Amino acid sequence: MFTKIKKRDGREVPFDPSKITEAIFKAAQAVGGEDRQKSLELTLEVMRVLGQKYQGEVFTVEDVQDIVEKVLIEHGHAKTAKAYILYRDQRTRYREAKSDLMDVVEEILKETSRENANVGNSPSAKMLQIASAASKQYYLNRVLPPEFSQAHREGDIHIHDLDFYKKTLNCLQLPLGDILAAGFNNGHGYIRPPKRPASATALAAIILQSSQNDMYGGQSFPFFDRDMAPFVENASEEETYQAMEALVYNLNSMHSRAGSQVPFSSINLGCDTTEAGRKVTRNLLLAYEAGLGRGENPIFPNVIFRVREGVNLNPQDPNYDLFLLALRVAATRMNPTFSFMDSSFNDQYGNNVAYMGCRTRVIANRHGPSITERRGNIAFTTINLPRLAIKAKGLIGEFYRQLEKMLELACEQLYHRYRVLSELKVKDLPFVMGQHLYLGSEDLKDDDVIEPAVKHGTLSVGFIGLAEALILLNGKHHGESDDSQAMGISIVQYMRRMIDKACDEYDLNYTLLATPAEGLSGRFVSIDREQYGEIPGVTDKEYYTNSFHIPVNHDISIFEKISKEGPYHKYTNAGHISYIEFPSPPVHNLDAIETVIKHMRACDMGYVGINFPIDFCESCYYRGVIPGDACPNCGGQEIKRVRRITGYLSTVDRFNDAKVAELRDRKSHRF
Repeated sequence: MFTKIKKRDGREVPFDPSKITEAIFKAAQAVGGEDRQKSLELTLEVMRVLGQKYQGEVFTVEDVQDIVEKVLIEHGHAKTAKAYILYRDQRTRYREAKSDLMDVVEEILKETSRENANVGNSPSAKMLQIASAASKQYYLNRVLPPEFSQAHREGDIHIHDLDFYKKTLNCLQLPLGDILAAGFNNGHGYIRPPKRPASATALAAIILQSSQNDMYGGQSFPFFDRDMAPFVENASEEETYQAMEALVYNLNSMHSRAGSQVPFSSINLGCDTTEAGRKVTRNLLLAYEAGLGRGENPIFPNVIFRVREGVNLNPQDPNYDLFLLALRVAATRMNPTFSFMDSSFNDQYGNNVAYMGCRTRVIANRHGPSITERRGNIAFTTINLPRLAIKAKGLIGEFYRQLEKMLELACEQLYHRYRVLSELKVKDLPFVMGQHLYLGSEDLKDDDVIEPAVKHGTLSVGFIGLAEALILLNGKHHGESDDSQAMGISIVQYMRRMIDKACDEYDLNYTLLATPAEGLSGRFVSIDREQYGEIPGVTDKEYYTNSFHIPVNHDISIFEKISKEGPYHKYTNAGHISYIEFPSPPVHNLDAIETVIKHMRACDMGYVGINFPIDFCESCYYRGVIPGDACPNCGGQEIKRVRRITGYLSTVDRFNDAKVAELRDRKSHRF
């Protein structure tokens, strides 16, 4: 009856009716059907309709699929028809994805994507981007349930690091002291414990590198001063300094991470009051202050100085001199950042809280001890708050209804990711799990699944664009209006309650994150502008404002900004950070910096930093604010510009377009 069918690319191929039968039967199976004979009967009806409609003319694959849907519905098989339509849509998206992937690859071969400001433009970086693009399409089309895939594609949510969805975990706070004391094996043999400071810091860099190669996010030493202290007890200041200098050099030059990146490294210190611990902190800060070989600003590690009253906050405290040194270095290099151990939400854990440079915080645990060490974030997903406010059309009740629905969807999606990842085996993460670095992995063998360990990690729901959502809901953002501030706090409180509810529902460590939005800040607004048009104060710029931050272009005083953002920290238990912008390095006003940092602590913040321009001429090594394209000292135009992005430092040439636009809009804050 029929001999040929026209495919989507125009080719005519032999017609095979068994493919129709198989497609109908698979759709029936999807809704519980098992009657293959019925599928054959429906195929005959499809062929009858084809013959009647086309009368010997060649028809297309799409023509056949349209008639299959029609026959299924007309013969009372609505559920099977729905399953068939979903399958057809999935195949269509898969074909489109393959086409889109080829376009993406072509662009990558021209210029590497700048979603991550730590990725270079080398051949291996391009290979990373190609693999990343292919992996994302695979997971969206083959692994994720349709409702999660659709929500991500349409911009309701953003599944971070989608390209690693089924491969590995996010980040880890490494037990450096235990690893150095016992030695380790990172794949080619046993590395014995070190004896001198230089060996200890060299191995610390290798440990960060080895763990980074098992994971896609940051790696951190939560108690670097304490863990490194035994190796400097009998060392001179000079030997200790050289060891710390080597560590800084290594962490800025080990391009071993995927895409020719250096490891995303963070180092927490400041609370060890022993002389050896103080020596570690002092010399690491001095080495960071000195910079790289020609005075360049180090990008890594992200140094986090942990502050606590009675330890280092006041002149009578034993480590107050180190706090002053940390302020001096921060005023020159933008690092260290500062975390407060005695904020209302950290104090109950003593000095056991540590952060990562991106802002991640891990402490409470439903399945074991509430500690930071040996634990990390598993994965996180971010909600588009402005999108919800746009759809609510200014109605706060409708906004909360949609917010509840989206939070539930995000939690469900994270649970799906958790189940997928918990099926990985120890041998899939040979260093992190194989060397028993993750809490709960101590007794696991190579072929064991990692769920006994990964259940100690956190699953985080993040949010972006609170400021823009408030403009839509109340006419002003929280930096402009006390009413909007109250509404903003209520919204974040509500999100935290929903996340705490998810902890009970899933019996997992769900947490609320003040999202570090890098590539995401531009992605969400671009989708929303295309769908809803240009909305003043919302979609009329290239980015949404980070998490709960006051918009970067808002004219506000330092102390008012701190007071406004402070209340949000305690609700975002997965991590948070607040910044103050200065027009230039505040090296001659350290008393003011100390006042600012202490006010941040008084406003119950958890993790903070100060920002300012750091420019460096690569011709004459001049360092300072360089406003134009040429060095004021030598006229050279090879200028490296270092700025903070999502917690870490980077050079502006690696910022994506959205972050370049945000950087351009940043206003310094008034005293």
